[in-house]
Amino acid sequence: METTRLVIGAAVPAPSIPQFRRRHFPHRRGGAHCLLSARAARPTFLTRCSYSSKGDGNSRGKPRRESSSTVRLDVEENSDRGTNLASEQRKCDIQELFSQAQRNILYLNKQRLLAMEELKKLQDENSFLLQEIEALEAEAQGVPLEAVQQSTFCELLLRIDTMVISGMISMQEASDLREKVVNNRSVIQGTFSEIHHKANTELLSELRLFLRKPIEKPLHVVHICTELDPIASCGSMSTYVAGVSCAVQGKGNLVEVILPKYTSLNMDGIHGLRKADTEYESYFGGIWHKNRIWTGMSSGVGVILIEPIQLSYFSRDMLRGYPDDFERFSYFSRASLDYIVKSGKQPDILHIHNWETAIVAPLFWDIFAQQGLENTRILLTCQDLNYQCLEDPNKLEMCGLDPRKLHRADRLQDPNKTHLVNILKGGIVYSNKVVLMSSVHSRDVLIQGSRQLEATLTAHKEKILVASQGLDGELWDPSKDIYLPRRYSANDIEGKSICREALKRRLGFRTGSSIIVGCICDGYSDIHNLKEAVHVALHRSAQVIFMEKLGSLTARALKEEFINLDDNIAFVEEYDETLEHLIYAGSDIILCSSFEDPSLQIAMKAIKYGCAPVQINFPNDESRQSQSQGRDCRNRVMFKYIISTYGELSLLKALDSFKNDPSRWDQQVKDGMVKGLAWDAECYDLHWEAYSSMRKQ
Repeated sequence: METTRLVIGAAVPAPSIPQFRRRHFPHRRGGAHCLLSARAARPTFLTRCSYSSKGDGNSRGKPRRESSSTVRLDVEENSDRGTNLASEQRKCDIQELFSQAQRNILYLNKQRLLAMEELKKLQDENSFLLQEIEALEAEAQGVPLEAVQQSTFCELLLRIDTMVISGMISMQEASDLREKVVNNRSVIQGTFSEIHHKANTELLSELRLFLRKPIEKPLHVVHICTELDPIASCGSMSTYVAGVSCAVQGKGNLVEVILPKYTSLNMDGIHGLRKADTEYESYFGGIWHKNRIWTGMSSGVGVILIEPIQLSYFSRDMLRGYPDDFERFSYFSRASLDYIVKSGKQPDILHIHNWETAIVAPLFWDIFAQQGLENTRILLTCQDLNYQCLEDPNKLEMCGLDPRKLHRADRLQDPNKTHLVNILKGGIVYSNKVVLMSSVHSRDVLIQGSRQLEATLTAHKEKILVASQGLDGELWDPSKDIYLPRRYSANDIEGKSICREALKRRLGFRTGSSIIVGCICDGYSDIHNLKEAVHVALHRSAQVIFMEKLGSLTARALKEEFINLDDNIAFVEEYDETLEHLIYAGSDIILCSSFEDPSLQIAMKAIKYGCAPVQINFPNDESRQSQSQGRDCRNRVMFKYIISTYGELSLLKALDSFKNDPSRWDQQVKDGMVKGLAWDAECYDLHWEAYSSMRKQ
């Protein structure tokens, strides 16, 4: 008889498989990886079994060495005595081995699933990187814009040929149309977009209107400003300058932007940056100072950076907020005008912004208009009339202005503090046109709420326009967005789920169906309201993301309270353009400071990317009344849509709606995605109207 003897060696635990846990980390721009830390898994034992029927030897009669990681089951000859005991022992051993084998199979299946998930993650990241590389290569080669423009031009001429052959038009009319098209080649793409979808009859109607319409000479617009998204941004001005510049240049005009060369610039937002070989001098404080010039491109728009050599005005951490801001930006304004004159530029329009560069207007008419710029005109944009700059009149001498001359004319004198000059008032008085930016309020409401500038604005009311901001339709559109791992639209929403999972993997969040609440911190949200919102979101098992805009410190303040509290919150302290797009695409809710923000940029981006915008700072009764009075603002349809749909929506209500009524939620966000939000609507039309009317003055 054979009995069974069980020999068990020391079992070695299998390596623990790390589970990933999100940690805070700064992101590099455009990176596809995130910092992961391991959480030890419960030890699992993997046991191997070997069997022998010839005693302790192997098949060749040699002794078998027992491994420390091996369980041996040997069968030996034995007497009949103890047979029943051995049989029972054998049954127990087999049951134990069977149970261990089941545990091993479950463990291996779990490892297989983890490996498959990791492989899927790598495949998605690889696909995302390949898309980025293709987009960058195409952009570097300048293929898309040139190819589209050439294609439209050629197709239009060929369609005219077919109209002649079919007898729709005479040869003389065809000749006139061809001449018009060739002579106005620069504006063809903007005037005849998507012509391949139109029938000849519809296209002929547009061509005949084009033939009768006088085509104006393309404009040359130069912005003198202190912010430009995404290079230097700490407010709504940066997105406005970027949006209007791209829209105007996209219609066949030439647009350039002059900025200070801050040390904190986001250099990734500038393509082809190079330092000019020569330097030039500008006047300030009674002497001439040397400046370096840097040039590059941002979203196809030319960028000029001015760097003072002898002064450290812009070698600081923040863009603004210093006691000597007037001196800093006055120096930059004067240096920009000196650069324009010495470079031989003769722009049609100088577009200046807020109080920071408002001094350009009196400087231009007092000094520079007689230096070959007689045909140049000035447009001032005001983002916030309540933020003004009052200074000692003698400080104007630093730029070369005569304060006594300007003071006697009451052009810059502050109405409430007559011993000071109001820089923004000077910009309003000396500019040819003034655009007040607000997606919320009407012109009368803005003038009445402007405090000490009300009398000045009322006196110059005929040159004041009110414009609402729009989105850059090429940069902020999920169906075109080059930064997304999968593009999507209201009609093909599947890509949003892919973007959500890609966002979770990038930030180290656990994957699954958790709702994501994103926040692009612009510095205007109340910190206490944000903390309360975080607690509400975490209590409802949401995952929360905060990312700083350039110049904002909100996320850093929140991090001190929440960084060790929960694994479902992430803080990104360094602005990352690629990640910003992915946050909008992957989030379900976007926190906004308030819908009273004149630009409404965050709310409009959220709606375009299929998110629900939720305001943190709810308006008071006075603000609600002023909102209802804004009946003549140009983009009132969009503003009314945001207020009627999301005006009373709290974060708690939004989280409940997402969970309890998903079909209604999906339909609501799809309805918002198809709204017209781009600059190529009334926003562009108003600016073009202002530019064109100034050129004729």
